Amino acid sequence: MPDMLDVKKLGLAEELESDSPIPTQMISNGEFTPHPQTRQQKQVEERIKELAELHGRKQGLDRRSFLRTSAGMAAAFVAMNQVFGSVFMASEAEAADSDMSDERARSLAGQFIFDDQTHMVHDGFTQEGLLGLGLFAAENWNPALQDEELTLAYYKFDNYMRQIFVNSDTKIALLSGAPFDDPAWTFMSNDAIVDTVEMVNKLAGTRRMLGHHVITPGQAGWMEQVDRAIEAGARMDAWKAYTIGDPLSASTEFPYRLDDEELMYPFYEKALKAGKRNIAIHKGLMPADYKTSWAGKWQYNTVWDVAKVARDWPEMNFIIYHSGMRPFLEDPTEVLAEFEATGELQWASDLARIPAEQGVSNVYAELGTTFANSCVTHPRLAAAVLGTLIKGMGTDHIVWGTDSVFYGSPQWQIEAMRRIEIPEDMQAKHGFAPLGAANGLTKNAIFGYNSARLFNIDLHAEVEQMKTDGIQKLKTDFALLDGIRDNVRYGYVSPT
Repeated sequence: MPDMLDVKKLGLAEELESDSPIPTQMISNGEFTPHPQTRQQKQVEERIKELAELHGRKQGLDRRSFLRTSAGMAAAFVAMNQVFGSVFMASEAEAADSDMSDERARSLAGQFIFDDQTHMVHDGFTQEGLLGLGLFAAENWNPALQDEELTLAYYKFDNYMRQIFVNSDTKIALLSGAPFDDPAWTFMSNDAIVDTVEMVNKLAGTRRMLGHHVITPGQAGWMEQVDRAIEAGARMDAWKAYTIGDPLSASTEFPYRLDDEELMYPFYEKALKAGKRNIAIHKGLMPADYKTSWAGKWQYNTVWDVAKVARDWPEMNFIIYHSGMRPFLEDPTEVLAEFEATGELQWASDLARIPAEQGVSNVYAELGTTFANSCVTHPRLAAAVLGTLIKGMGTDHIVWGTDSVFYGSPQWQIEAMRRIEIPEDMQAKHGFAPLGAANGLTKNAIFGYNSARLFNIDLHAEVEQMKTDGIQKLKTDFALLDGIRDNVRYGYVSPT
């Protein structure tokens, strides 16, 4: 069993009393311990309630109903600005006028969004200790929860489809996996990922889903599995690697370096020969005490091995998940203050420097979890992350990912990205360019154009077909139903 965060001391995100369309505290997907709700986040939560009461009443809606509307989403970002300072493009006029907010939502609904990192668990997954959703959780850390509310169905296929494709503007999702030293903890096998991708695309009649093959270097038979994936040809779209080994166990036996010539270079040779050039690598998301709690292992979660391998294998694309961003447990204000003083974001800044320092163009930064948690803990920190990555790597080398369905529907993350702007003082001090409009060149590139290029998606022919495919029909049918809540988040939250 992996050495996990102590779920007995945590709560379930889906049981939060707040109906806010955006999280008002940090949520963990199980790979790190969430920071407690800050004073400012509590202020945001209270201000959202006040705005919902005010504008909901005028529109004939109760608070919960109002917060499910596009006007309610706008009100949430207005509250964020009122507490943290102006970071999001949102106005109270939009919150007060449902016609205005609805028109904005309709105008952006067709935006091409390719989610480069999504997860679900297989139907037979029973490890409640990992996800905190089952009898283990009810008996050990929140006995007041009803059994029917403690279900792993939150993380399984039906809810994945609902949250990713119905309750968000996501057009294409890449289904990813993770390795564990104990295979009983595997979310989905590589075969299950492939089968799920094929099933969804058959339902859609278009290419709505892509899938990873998770590699396990150093483990017995791993290259034979690679050969098997290559033989399957089109049934696999890209590779997924965890250089840390087991991401939940500090006693993991299989950490490795991307630039290990003996272990990894034969793999790259095979991958390129097969035309499978894209490899996503989990980096970052380490606890504050990583030097002691992950002694001798934490280095494998840094970007220390990216520069050499990118130089040696220019035809491979190295997509660094979470952008290598390390800090998550510290007070976000202190993390931001360190950035303002030094211009550094631990590990993420190292990643951003690689293209210019090494003269390479095959390294990409992915935003899953990093954007979500920096956005809800301190939006200026999210702006700093985006500014740092874009300045160092270019707008065309940042890809969108949400780590959903761990966090429920990714729509709140999409809206945050659409609305966020790097504050002018930060632009001036650090030389950051503005992000621009919700559907401007920068955000469109990050949301989907960059991944479309990496995965050979025809933005005209293929996306046009999606407007009338099986997924769109599913989305339309669900829209006719009432009472479907799309602002539920799943995962762990701190109880204090």
